[in-house]
Amino acid sequence: MFAAGTEAMPESYRFDTVKGDWFRQDREVVMDKRIAIVTGSALGLGYELTRQLIERGWFVCGVDFNAAKQQELAEAFGPDRYRALTGDISDEAFVKAAVAEAASIGHIDLLINNAGQPSFKVPTAYEAADVDKCLKGLKGMILFSVETLKADGERDLKIANVMSTAATRGNANESVYCATKWGERGYTESLKAAYKGTSVKIVGVCPGGIDTEFYRDSHDYVSEEKQHTFMSPADCANVILFNLVNDANLTVSDILIERNYV
Repeated sequence: MFAAGTEAMPESYRFDTVKGDWFRQDREVVMDKRIAIVTGSALGLGYELTRQLIERGWFVCGVDFNAAKQQELAEAFGPDRYRALTGDISDEAFVKAAVAEAASIGHIDLLINNAGQPSFKVPTAYEAADVDKCLKGLKGMILFSVETLKADGERDLKIANVMSTAATRGNANESVYCATKWGERGYTESLKAAYKGTSVKIVGVCPGGIDTEFYRDSHDYVSEEKQHTFMSPADCANVILFNLVNDANLTVSDILIERNYV
C-alpha cells in the first residue's frame, strides 16, 4: 500500500477518496463495462440510479458529500463496480479531480447530474444562505458537465440533467428553488443547442415529487404523510434509465415524470 501524496504511482493503483489511501485497481475488470458518473449517489433517486446502473452492468463513479454513506456503498458494491468520489459538487478543484479520476478508468459514457438541495419558503423568508444552497446544484451541474465534456473530447457522451417539475412552472413556496431549476433548464437547453448533430446527447429529466429524504427538513411544507404519497425512487429511476440506457438508435431528449395524484 502506498501513502497518499506519493508522486509517481503504478498505473494499476488508484486513490480511494473515502479511505484516503491508494489501492490496486484491476483495469481489466472495469474496462469491459460502460462508465457513468452519478452525482448525489448516496441517497434517494441518486442511489437508485446508481444501484440500477450497476445491476445493468455499468461501472459507476458515485459523487456525494456524505462520506459515511459513500464508504458503505463502496464496500457494498465493491471496487469492480463502484468508485466513491466524496466532496462538494460546487468546489471546482474537487470536480476537476473527480472527473480526472473517472476518466483514468476509461471513457465516460454517461453523466447524470442529480445532486441538489431544496429550500421551500414564502418569498419574503428567503435569505442569502438559502440562495447559495439552491445554487450549488446549478453550479455543480455546470462544473461536472464542463469537465466531463473536456475529459471525453466532446464526443460519445450522454449527459442527463435531473431537475424537477419545478423547472417547468412556478410554485408559490419555492421561488428560489424554482429559479434554480429554471436556470438548470436553461443550461440544459443551451447544451442541446451547442451539441446538436454530434455524438454528445443532452437529456433533461424533470420528475415530480419523490418519496425520499429530500423533504426531511421541509415537513412544515410537505408533510411526512403527503411525502409518502409521492413516487417511489426505485420506480422513478427505472423509468429514467429505461429512456436513457438502451441500444436503440434514438435519444429521448426530455423526460417529464408526473406522480399520480390521488
